[in-house]
Amino acid sequence: MFPVLIVILVLALVLALVLALFLAGYTELRRRQIQRRNPPAGILLQVDGAQVHVIEDGGQADPGAPVVLFVHGASGNGQDLRLAFSGLLPEAVRCVYIDRPGLGHSDRRLPADAAPRDQARRLLATMTALGHEVFTVVGHSFGAAVAAAMALEAPARVQALVFLAPATHPWNGKVAWYYRLSALPVIGWLFCRVIALPVAERVAPLSMRHVFAPDPVPPAYDARIGLELLFRPESFRSNACDLAAFNRHLADQARLYPRIGQPAVIVTGDQDGVVWPSIHSRGLKRDLPAARLIELPGAGHMPQHAHAAEIAAHILTLADGTRALQPAGGEPAPGAGRPS
Repeated sequence: MFPVLIVILVLALVLALVLALFLAGYTELRRRQIQRRNPPAGILLQVDGAQVHVIEDGGQADPGAPVVLFVHGASGNGQDLRLAFSGLLPEAVRCVYIDRPGLGHSDRRLPADAAPRDQARRLLATMTALGHEVFTVVGHSFGAAVAAAMALEAPARVQALVFLAPATHPWNGKVAWYYRLSALPVIGWLFCRVIALPVAERVAPLSMRHVFAPDPVPPAYDARIGLELLFRPESFRSNACDLAAFNRHLADQARLYPRIGQPAVIVTGDQDGVVWPSIHSRGLKRDLPAARLIELPGAGHMPQHAHAAEIAAHILTLADGTRALQPAGGEPAPGAGRPS
């Protein structure tokens, strides 16, 4: 009987190894295809020994043009905010979209559990390399925590802040198990190179609908931002490391928010099912001395797409009110949200 059990065990191990090798080969093949299909749309800079992908739009004719830095959230890249606001901001504004460390076409080269403040330093160094000393920062979700960290790190450089569906305060709970697993040493590395990609690319449509709900997903959203770049093992693990340590980092960072005195606008959807406005958006309103909170009735976690024109008007007001800039399409959209 024991020899039979041993044979069965060996066969099971062999089959598991064959399956793992097949999935690892599939992952590498898809990684190369994804890389070829989604080349960088901007320039690649070397900052602190790491590659940073930057896209700049507008403002080329005026060296004194106001500068707006857009910081994307988790599970994405700089093309998300570019897709949302392209054509809504006037040519007089220099718009800078940066892939956060480890996402899009930017290298990570940070500690595995890098804090938003670590990423803020990388972005500040990138803006210095681009020649932008003073600017407004727009941060979405996880990117809002990075934006707040930038204001703490360099208050003289960050002149104003726009927080979109921010994730900025600690909460009771944990991120999904697969993020925690992916962030582990060795096991996480293997998980991302064998299992994560084939699973992630199949559940992505459902995940997008959840993130946007109750708003619709924009047509061809995943293809237009190169969402599949996230599925590559190195990017998936970077994203997981960000999220696995996020709550711990926010507990440390949130205590410092009363130091942020810059003008700020907080935009949140009252139907956000990804982060709780009651914890994050209202927490920012409570902690930031010069913050204005706008709650959008019926909006979800991606207000930059469903309410882009209204948000663009707020960005322009903060970026350079002295110029009375207007959105590219004409007058600012009438405020549909509830200010407080």
